Amino acid sequence: MESKSPWSEVVRRVGSAFSFSLLALLITLTLIWEPGASRVNLKEGDVSPYDVRSPRKISYVSQVLTERAKAQAAASVGEIYDPPDPYVARRQLAKASAVLNFIEAVRSDPYASLDEKRLWLGAMEGVSVTEEVISVLLSLPESRWEAISREVLSVLERAMRNEIRESRLPEVRRTIPAMVSWELDKDEVKVVTNLAGNLISPNSFPNPEKTEEAKKIAQESVKPIVRSLEKGEVIVRAGDVVGPLEVEAIEALGLNRNPFDPYRLAGAVALASTVTLGLAFYFSRFQPYFLLIFTFFLALARFMASGQSFISYLFPIASCAALLSLNAGREVAVAGTLALSILSGYMAGGSLELVGYWLASASFFLLALGKGDKVNLYLKAGLASALGGLGVILAFRLPWESFNPLELTFVAGASALNGLISVILTLGASFILGSFLGFVTPLHLVEISRPTHPLLQLLLLKAPGTYHHSLLVASIAEQAAERIGANALLTRVGAYFHDIGKSLHPYFFAENQLGGVNAHRSLDPRTSARIIISHVKDGLDLAKKYRLPRQIQDFIAQHHGTDITPYFYHEECKLKNGVIEDDSCFRYPGPRPQTKETAIVMLADSCEAAVRAAKPSSPEEIEKIVRKIVKEKLERGELDESGLTLKEVEEIRKAFVAALQGVFHPRIQYPEVEKSGQD
Repeated sequence: MESKSPWSEVVRRVGSAFSFSLLALLITLTLIWEPGASRVNLKEGDVSPYDVRSPRKISYVSQVLTERAKAQAAASVGEIYDPPDPYVARRQLAKASAVLNFIEAVRSDPYASLDEKRLWLGAMEGVSVTEEVISVLLSLPESRWEAISREVLSVLERAMRNEIRESRLPEVRRTIPAMVSWELDKDEVKVVTNLAGNLISPNSFPNPEKTEEAKKIAQESVKPIVRSLEKGEVIVRAGDVVGPLEVEAIEALGLNRNPFDPYRLAGAVALASTVTLGLAFYFSRFQPYFLLIFTFFLALARFMASGQSFISYLFPIASCAALLSLNAGREVAVAGTLALSILSGYMAGGSLELVGYWLASASFFLLALGKGDKVNLYLKAGLASALGGLGVILAFRLPWESFNPLELTFVAGASALNGLISVILTLGASFILGSFLGFVTPLHLVEISRPTHPLLQLLLLKAPGTYHHSLLVASIAEQAAERIGANALLTRVGAYFHDIGKSLHPYFFAENQLGGVNAHRSLDPRTSARIIISHVKDGLDLAKKYRLPRQIQDFIAQHHGTDITPYFYHEECKLKNGVIEDDSCFRYPGPRPQTKETAIVMLADSCEAAVRAAKPSSPEEIEKIVRKIVKEKLERGELDESGLTLKEVEEIRKAFVAALQGVFHPRIQYPEVEKSGQD
């Protein structure tokens, strides 16, 4: 069952395309592009109407020359051949034996005339025998013929032991006379040379894969070629056709752009390339909203990062770090903050003080914020950010004798104001992103997990048994998540809502059936199973209606995976004498848990229900039940897509046993106190 709404998927895709496009556009515009007309408006294939000279001395890596060198290196690689194939030699020796046997048969045919024998020998398939050789063959005595036959096989075998390529075949045939035994006379040597030469075949063939690999290695071995131009050197002469090398030189010099420092251009290109590749590596594995956060702050930096001005110290980079950390993890936040600090420092004219200031502000904010699940943590983070930024300011300004106390006071005040702005912006953005774009921030999770949430109130009023069950599942699942380092808060809140669909038809579920009234007694197993399974769809409908985040909806959709409803399935088996051709109506639509958190809730849900139903009398019984449930889920493949390791599954099992023993431990039955007659 798909837990995402069509609109959510559209927003995700549009957000992804917009984020990547805006990121590339902003980095390019802020670091490279400048308004104004081009100085040299030439492209490849144009005829230059004037001389184009280099205005300065420059050295740059020429891709055109490098590609040409790579092409030459690849062309210099000869064809690579496989080693000699021994099968070819065996095949040719077998063919030689057949040819010699045929010649022997023709020679010894008593009924054939000489002309017929000549005709037969001249028509041998695959062997071209000259008239002179045929005459010798037919005139040889038997003893000499046997010697020649042996020599043909011997020469052929020795020749085929060497590597023979198609191109070297004529050369190898020319060496055959030197390989023939000295015991043979001139005519006999001609016979051996003719027969063996016809039977020699190439045994080494080109290997296209190895040749291509060698060419690739040759290309990779070519180092980038640096082209140097002297000041005043002519790049293109008037009347010459502009080629790719000339276009590359014009672009490297910036002559087709607005005039500014070429070193700044080279630095901007290098910086933009490095940052874009780094961010693509980190952010490509996450939702596009994370890129949207970075893009927003990059655009903001374009207006606020302006050298040593007062406004530069107000740039709330700590808020960017916090939002990335809360949504994508601290590792991504650190990478994004580092990239944003470097880009902002470049926009500010390469100020090391500002780069250090922004990095310190963001780092201190992240360290103090922690999980970010309490408002007071944000206030502490803002204070820590202000102190971190102030420390960098003092470190850069106090050692100099010419520092201005008034200016230092203003900058320090800006640092404090920056911390406050970062707190306000982070809280506001968390609320907006959580409410409208489906972000799951810790504060949003805390907010929707309050007992006053309409869905939890509905569950409490309509299905109190399920409500209590959800609280227990949330408690034990949270402990298991903490034990393996998963998102414990997300796990707990997801467990609160995983069975919310039962609130629509609560009386069909055992935990809500009071007084022993079972609504399924009058229903057939298939109908009952359909009703039980429908609580997943009902839960998703309620979650979408009340705009629960997509991550919470995943718990509803995945907490049963693709498992079956065992009780009604077995009831149907009894009715069908154990033969059920289609079990789809007894199986949950899934999908299987896609994250560690949803898998933990699945296991916690099944274990809590099983232990509660079994009413164990000892800790050993609880452990046995939990072990059985976990083993069955593993064997049925329900955890295959969750990312859990076997070690983590074992830790989860231990956490469940410990938690369930605390909940379902045996209790002492207290005796009733007899009432006195005087009460």
